Amino acid sequence: MGGTPFMALNIAALPPQLPTEIAAEILRGGAEKAKEAGVVIAGGHTIQDKEPKYGLIALGFVQLNQILTKNGLKQGDVLFLSKPIGSGVISSAIKANKAKPEEADQAIEWMKKLNKDAAALALKFSARAATDVTGFSLLGHAWEMAAASKVGIHFDFEKVPLYSGTERLANEWCFAGGAYDNMEFFGRQTAFQDAFPKEKQLILFDPQTSGGLLFGVSAEHATACMQDAQEQNIPLWKVGKVTKSGKIEVV
Repeated sequence: MGGTPFMALNIAALPPQLPTEIAAEILRGGAEKAKEAGVVIAGGHTIQDKEPKYGLIALGFVQLNQILTKNGLKQGDVLFLSKPIGSGVISSAIKANKAKPEEADQAIEWMKKLNKDAAALALKFSARAATDVTGFSLLGHAWEMAAASKVGIHFDFEKVPLYSGTERLANEWCFAGGAYDNMEFFGRQTAFQDAFPKEKQLILFDPQTSGGLLFGVSAEHATACMQDAQEQNIPLWKVGKVTKSGKIEVV
């Protein structure tokens, strides 16, 4: 991470019976986001498939001294997150007709938001490590960072931002299947405070679509990073800190 994209290729797998206008909207949406990111779409590939799938292959440039990997966290670093958690819960609720319209709309707006500004903040304040939060969940991707850096990470659940409706839907056990897979795989590296509710645990194992950036900044830069985010109206939450425990801890 830490690079600037300049070109992308469309990758689409679409059913032959999909209405042309829907396929066109899918491609248009990708083109608009690419333009917002300063990227040129230079072609791509399409195939037929039973379920519609769409994505972009991105190419970019990065200065060698600005490469951000999952390795590099130090004890005492502060962890920031640039988007709320819960898109898997909301997406599952939409499919089950359990999500309120305003909850679905909010989640979709967040998923459409680029991480461009958050990435710039991470570079500006010399982030030691970074990752995007996607299918492996907040705790899964945090464990990847902790393991690579040979440190531990401490999270306070109350400080983790959630999409509107996430806790209500979690109490109805409206989870994507990937949340249970993540819990099974990454749960062995995670220590929850005694009597921590199972549904709240699963929220933190919720697989994300177009999730935010999770990055670590030294304690001496953390306050300035948050102040800068607030001044520029860039969404950012302080969600945890780096420890020497060698595991993920949640209270």
